[in-house]
Amino acid sequence: MSKTDYEKLLKRIQDKISEKQTSSGERFELPSPNVMWEGQRTILHNFMDFTKKLRRDPEKVLQYLAKEFATPAERNGDKAIFVGRREPHDFANLLNIYVKDYLECQTCKSPDTRIERENRITFLVCEACGAKSSLKGKYA
Repeated sequence: MSKTDYEKLLKRIQDKISEKQTSSGERFELPSPNVMWEGQRTILHNFMDFTKKLRRDPEKVLQYLAKEFATPAERNGDKAIFVGRREPHDFANLLNIYVKDYLECQTCKSPDTRIERENRITFLVCEACGAKSSLKGKYA
């Protein structure tokens, strides 16, 4: 391989790396909340997109949001309906907190985790580093 071929390949690799770095920098991103209001009810149209991205039980996520908003909530197909008016940034903030408390590994901060229950204790098990930490709360 000549020096010019090597330099061309090196340039291609550098371009690929810089393309990846110009993205948000994080592999895990939550979708933007798609919120609509009907009277005094707030409808989160893309609720199921969040639960699929989080890989968590929709009922648990809905319970968490309802508790944090201190308002009744129900699921209707792919949508979640909350009593009262809530702004999209309220949903984004709460879901980011949920990610930190119930999704991210405490050791390596990876979002690739799963929930395991042993007896009456709930654990967060990281699929990336293998760490196992106990979870407080019932929304995992």
